[in-house]
Order: sequence, then C-alpha cells, then structure tokens
Amino acid sequence: MKQTILAAMAALALVMTGCNNDNDDNGGPTTGTIDDILFEDGTQIGNGDQEFTIPVGKYTLPKGTYDLYGWVYIPSGAELTIEPGTVIKGVSGSKATLIVERGGKIHAVGTKSEPIVFTSDRPAGSRKPGDWGGLILLGKAVNNKGEMTIEGGPRVNHGGQDNSDSSGELCYVRVEFAGYPYREDEEINGITLGSVGSGTTISHVQVSYTNDDSFEWFGGAVNCDHLVAYHGWDDDFDTDNGFSGKVQFCLGVRNPRLADTSVSNGFESDNNGDGSAATPRTSCVFSNVTFVGPIGQDASFTNTSDYINGGDVKPDNGSKLGQFQAAMQIRRNSNLSCFNSVAVGFPVGIIIENDKGSGTQGDATAGKFKISNVVFAGMTQLASDANKKFGDDLGVFSAAYFQTEGLNNRTYTNISDLKLTQPNSLQAGFDCRPASGSPLLTGASFTDALVSEGFEQVDYIGAFSSDDDWLDGWTEFDPQNAVY
Repeated sequence: MKQTILAAMAALALVMTGCNNDNDDNGGPTTGTIDDILFEDGTQIGNGDQEFTIPVGKYTLPKGTYDLYGWVYIPSGAELTIEPGTVIKGVSGSKATLIVERGGKIHAVGTKSEPIVFTSDRPAGSRKPGDWGGLILLGKAVNNKGEMTIEGGPRVNHGGQDNSDSSGELCYVRVEFAGYPYREDEEINGITLGSVGSGTTISHVQVSYTNDDSFEWFGGAVNCDHLVAYHGWDDDFDTDNGFSGKVQFCLGVRNPRLADTSVSNGFESDNNGDGSAATPRTSCVFSNVTFVGPIGQDASFTNTSDYINGGDVKPDNGSKLGQFQAAMQIRRNSNLSCFNSVAVGFPVGIIIENDKGSGTQGDATAGKFKISNVVFAGMTQLASDANKKFGDDLGVFSAAYFQTEGLNNRTYTNISDLKLTQPNSLQAGFDCRPASGSPLLTGASFTDALVSEGFEQVDYIGAFSSDDDWLDGWTEFDPQNAVY
C-alpha cells in the first residue's frame, strides 16, 4: 500500500510540475534578437516568404498578438519562448505552420488565466477548419520506420534513437482552426508529434476545429496529460509508427455536422500504414479518457451526408465530408491500451481489426494490449471487426473481447444512465463531469502492469472527477466567436 501511495504521489507531482518552464539551462544557444524573427513592424513571425527559418539562438516572444506567415521553422540550435497570454494568428492562405525541427525547441508555457492561443486570422464568425496549418514537433526519439517524413512542408524529417529527447514544452495552449491542406487530400493536423521524446512536456492543450486529426503521434515516447480534442474533422487521437507514450486525462468531443470521408473515430491506432509487426510496436497507454460522440447531441442526427454537411464551419478548401465510425479503432498490429475511460454516442463502440494481414486480434487475446475498465453508453452497436462495416455486433471478435470477464468493461443503453452533468456540446453549460450517483465516480483500477506506473491513480472513470474541472479558465468552447 505504501508503495502504491508513493507512486501515486510521484505521478501527481509530475502532472502538477509539468508546465514549469525549465529552458534556463546552462549552455546551449546564445540569446538572439527578437527583431531577427519579427517583420511588418514587429507584428509578423516570418519574413513573408513561403519558408522562413528562425536563426540559431534563443528568442523570447513578448506577450502580444502576432501573425504567423508561411512555414516557419525552429531548426536545431534555435529555441523560441512564447510568453503567457500571447495570441498567434495563422495567416489564411499562407499555409502558416510552426515547425519545430529535430534539435530545435519551443517553450510555449501559458497559464490557466493566460493561455497561449494559436488561431485563425479571420474575424470572429468567419473562421473555418483549415484556415492555417498547425503545430508540428519533430524529435529524435524512436519510431518503427527509421528516418521518416511528415506532412507540412519539405523539411520535416524526424526519428532517431533518443527516447528522452526534448522538443520543449506546450502547456496551457490552444490550437484553433488549423489543418490547411498542403496538398490535395493531405491536411496538416492540429498538433503533429513526430518521434517526440519523453523530455518534452505536453500538458493542458486544446485543439479545436482542426481540418484533420486533432492530435497525431508518429512514433516517439512523449507523455501527455490533460488534452482536449474539440469538434475536429477526422480522428481525435491518432497514434502510429511505434508511439509508446503514456497519456492521461483526455476529452474528445464531436460536432455532429463534421466527419471525415475516411470516417472519424475517437482513437485511430495503427502500428504503421502497412500493418506490419515492425518494432517498436505502437504500444501507447491511455487512461481516463472521455469521448463524446455525435449521437445524443441533436435529435435529428443521422450518420449520412444529408446531415453531416459541415454546418456553418464547412471550409472551401476541398476537404471531403464523410461519416462517424467508432470510439476506438485499433488495427494494423497496433497495441494501444486504454484503461479507466468512457465513451458515449458513437455508431460503433470498438473495432479491433485484422486488416492487411495483421494479428491485432491475436495480440488482444494474448494480452499484449488491453481495453479495460472502459464504459460505453448510447452506442448504436457495440462493436465491428472491419473499417466502414456497420451492422456487425455481438457476434464479432471485438464484441466478445470487450465483454471478456476480467477486463471489467461495461455497457449502458442510454447516455443518461451515466449521469453526466451536461454532455451536449451544442448547448450551453457543456460539462462532462459525473454528477452524484454516476457509475463513473468509482471503479478505476491501476493494478495492471500496463498502467501501474506513470499515471496519477484516481478513483473515477473518465477524464473528470465530480469536483475538479481542469478545463476551467484556459479552454474555449466557442472559438468561432472569441475576440482576439
């Protein structure tokens, strides 16, 4: 018991201190002049060319409002510190993207009362997903492909052998209306993490209205906590190429009018695009996740193109709409694990898929990954075994696995059975905390070896306790009308 308490205290300490800015280390690059990276009378990051590379050195961007123009690179040997309360607006049409290359660092450490905001330069009421590019962090950690290239411009290689590598910090940060298609049908994610190491801190980050995935990891070992994926286009949390980090306290919320042509999921996880068993395997572990799907937010919702039309935020950039699919899709030899989590209102609860000749289902049976202490409510069907195959249910492997005795997963017919405070993101007072009498208030477990270390050991299922709203103060759930 004493060891358990000490482990919990250590994990809590990591969470509480994770947003400290520790970029005052001795040595490293010398301090540069902020005028070297600011143009247009100090209001624009980038010199107006499609590509701009920040010179080697340390730079501090004072609190203020700035435009971001084109692909802006933080190369090896450069560090950019962004002061709390700063707003950076991606210039529409410039493919504005901030790219931290291997060896470069970003120190974007906001506060609960003064978050750092990356958003569209369009005025309130006219912002769209894909107005600008997004944030890309590239590190030297391990992936299962070696030297990899990521979306977002020509200089985007990542990968190495240093799983403890640091790309800096993102803390109390919001990213809104990102996802510009840099090529047809190839959009940048809200936040892309390529081979990012565990020396990087990512804590209290919200991505809203992105034109692709909200968060996507390609390999790496970075640990993350308190993430929000809000009204994204494609998947909330996409993991690939051997990502092995630990992620706790996540909220994924769908807008019923927005789904991708590739079908949109809460989790989408692959070992790699080929479905091979290349190592390291994608073996990330998530705990305390809350997914709110499209069902139950609008009584007229149908999972068809007649309804899923983009609503008032459909961009005019060629992005194609589609359907919603699953809260959790694990395929192509991924070994993603999820514990102590809840998902409501998806067409399908879980898909564990053996596509491309992979052995994902066999790995699940063998216990190489686990979906445990997970609660589903208000799903159209519990499970399917194939992508874009609606209609399978209790007879498939995924359903049988989810209901395996000992995994302690549960299903409820109605979302209301969970007694969430107000889980409809289309209405005022959105609040996913469990109210009195909710079955989510107790029942979490951290005894499994996959989740026994590196996590804050709480009692509740999902991202929230009844009395701790960690969203308060720094998040924004109406970024369309926010005045910056």
